[in-house]
Amino acid sequence: MRDSSAKTPIWKAIAQALRSDLAEGRYAPGDKLPTEAALADRFGVNRHTVRHGIAALVDEGLIRTRRGAGAFVAATPTDYPIGTRVRFHENLIAAGRRPEKRVLHVEERAASDGEAKALELAPSAPVCAYHGLSLADGQPIAVFESLFPRERLPGIRAALQDTSSVTEALIAQGIADYTRAVTRLTAVRATATQALHLHVQEGDPLLRSSGVNVDAQGNPVEYGRTWFVGDRVTLTLEG
Repeated sequence: MRDSSAKTPIWKAIAQALRSDLAEGRYAPGDKLPTEAALADRFGVNRHTVRHGIAALVDEGLIRTRRGAGAFVAATPTDYPIGTRVRFHENLIAAGRRPEKRVLHVEERAASDGEAKALELAPSAPVCAYHGLSLADGQPIAVFESLFPRERLPGIRAALQDTSSVTEALIAQGIADYTRAVTRLTAVRATATQALHLHVQEGDPLLRSSGVNVDAQGNPVEYGRTWFVGDRVTLTLEG
């Protein structure tokens, strides 16, 4: 027979209360939960007991924790295909997400040796660098830097300042279509600036994608580098 005097452990009761909060929509995907101290006050327990309850939700995949940042409601990662046609807005709309790009900075400078090689330019040739932030449903998922050959695309800086869309900016420069020639994926750690924009901690893991886009004649028109938050996107490689 079941012992009627048995009680539910406090940490399990806390986990269930937080689970109910999530089910009722009190916290949306990506939202930060109250601090351990605030939850300890709410439930009248110590932080260790709260931590035990949160750990149970982490194991269930409902909560994600980030060192030094706290606990967050897990969001379903955004599907992001990488193939011969990489289009930010189209990809996110196809995944059922609301795309948004924010321009952080547009500048003209000399290309580094690696950038010049990728764009098939002379050493230190002038390029236009577009730095921005990509969001899905209002949540930052990546920071990026796109480099364009200035002499090949003389009006690209003005075009980028008029629109946050690379595709539209290239159309304004007479590039009706472009395709991805090569893509490289590398695991890296977030810099302090990247962490600030992406709402993660410095040193957290990111996935860096670098690639070259070419026009219909095979001429490089963009060399792009994107740093994705690993738990917010699922990158799919397409042939």
